[in-house]
Amino acid sequence: MTKGILGRKIGMTQVFAENGDLIPVTVIEAAPNVVLQKKSVETDGYEAIQVGFEDKREKLSNKPEKGHVAKANTAPKRFIREFRDVNLADYEVGQEVKVEIFAEGDLIDVTGVTKGKGFQGVIKRHGQSRGPMAHGSRYHRRPGSMGPVAPNRVFKQKKLPGQMGGVIKTIQNLQVVRVDAERNLLLVKGNVPGSRKSMVVVKTAIKSK
Repeated sequence: MTKGILGRKIGMTQVFAENGDLIPVTVIEAAPNVVLQKKSVETDGYEAIQVGFEDKREKLSNKPEKGHVAKANTAPKRFIREFRDVNLADYEVGQEVKVEIFAEGDLIDVTGVTKGKGFQGVIKRHGQSRGPMAHGSRYHRRPGSMGPVAPNRVFKQKKLPGQMGGVIKTIQNLQVVRVDAERNLLLVKGNVPGSRKSMVVVKTAIKSK
């Protein structure tokens, strides 16, 4: 069964393991999420729970939002996401989901929006190799061949310069190094997508062995 929580990426630091190894970790602050709705096959066609994270001002929320969260007896939320493949019996509307659902050693998938890099060429964007930088060469950092002559057009999916970053990415099979229940912190081994203070979704790893 899937477990999940919403949080914010605080930044990176490092911790020492018991054997003395230094582990780079990303700190994710996951304040208690509130279960806003339970979706069932009878009413919605699928099973899921809907959770909200981080209160927002009443002024910024409209009437339907206020009515929706009133059922859970909580304030309007800034971020709302759904988690499927959960055991609905474990959750009630208005219940808080805390970082304790994860334990040290758990494998998780973290989803976030990557940092935007602006308009970039193929070397930075796709990792292509450059041509010779000598004076005789007229091919330095260009995209290279546009494809065969026959179709008289450039095929879709051709790797070309363009907007880089700012897309939803998931890093799979990251390990939970430490759970700080008092400060609502998750320490995750390695890096996760997104800039500091960006929202991330933490779920049970889908491909864990």
